[in-house]
Amino acid sequence: MFSPPPANNGNAPMSAAGADLIKEGTDRSFMADVIEASRSVPVIVDFWAPWCGPCKQLGPALEKAVRAAKGAVKMVKIDTDQHPMIAQQLRVQSIPAVYAFFQGRPVDGFVGALPDSQIKTFVDRLVKLAGAGGANGGAQEMLDELLAHAKQALEEGDMHTAAEVYNRILEADPENAPAYAGLVRCLIAAKDLEQAKEMIAAAPESIAKDKELLAAKSAIEVAEQTQNVGPIAELMEKVAHDKNDHQARFDLAMALYAAGKREAAVDELLELVRRDRTWNEDAARKQLVKLFEAFGPTDPLTISARRRLSSVLFS
Repeated sequence: MFSPPPANNGNAPMSAAGADLIKEGTDRSFMADVIEASRSVPVIVDFWAPWCGPCKQLGPALEKAVRAAKGAVKMVKIDTDQHPMIAQQLRVQSIPAVYAFFQGRPVDGFVGALPDSQIKTFVDRLVKLAGAGGANGGAQEMLDELLAHAKQALEEGDMHTAAEVYNRILEADPENAPAYAGLVRCLIAAKDLEQAKEMIAAAPESIAKDKELLAAKSAIEVAEQTQNVGPIAELMEKVAHDKNDHQARFDLAMALYAAGKREAAVDELLELVRRDRTWNEDAARKQLVKLFEAFGPTDPLTISARRRLSSVLFS
């Protein structure tokens, strides 16, 4: 990694110790340089850009305070022009923006340039926090942000970005169940069901029965069911011609699901239950249950569809 020179002399070489304390970071190195490194000491992340005037004032002042802490804190500088993803995930709206991480979690931060006295207070607060051995805050906000970003990318069809984020999380934590299951879902979206099944089979024992992996396993089973469904237009025409063609409606639901139209698929299965709940040994109800397992219990569609199914069954 390239390390910036000391603030007081743009041409002076940096010592090995200084280079270890202050790094130039990237989106790809963020997990290692910040999240993992912060499990030992607090890590300050300075989001900046070459065109930002206040950044040129704040950066050197931060570096000076970090060096003065003599290894009690570290610093990673991220150029948001070159590496925008992490800044976007943290919802950085203006720069300079500074985040402090400890034990894998964001614990402090500020936006804009500060006077030297306030910067020293900020760094001293982090040193004290590390000395106390604990981090404020509850959930791992940064990890949640990464997982949410990957999930959104997958839902929008950007499998490459989703897989890249999930892989970075797994590099740092191979037993992260949401990331592991997310990577399985990337394979499902890519229609590589065999590799998806292999990945499920190879899951670490500690997470093999996690609800996220069980949901991903159900998603594989549903994807296999939809491999040979007919064209949506043809099936819609059949249903329009005979609204009691239950097999056509069931196949239409599966074709819609395969096309990513989850709500429409649920609607057709619910309509089939309403018309003939016992058809083909409760096939529509059982398929809905399988979809709920694939979506996951907390998915908004699962919650609303379960309510609608109960209304149909007990009306």
